[in-house]
Amino acid sequence: MSTNFTRGLELPYLYQELVSDRIQTLHREAEEQRLISRIRRVRRAERGVRRANERLSQALSRGV
Repeated sequence: MSTNFTRGLELPYLYQELVSDRIQTLHREAEEQRLISRIRRVRRAERGVRRANERLSQALSRGV
């Protein structure tokens, strides 16, 4: 009888541990996605700057 009682006490603890682990995983994944989004925005901005520099260089070389 005591084994069943002990298992009964362990199950809610194990469930809570699983829930906590899942929440931590979701937070970590969300942070990774935010970082990926920031990196993409920076790369897109860098491409825009390169294009603007190319247009400026072309305009200057034409004497505009």
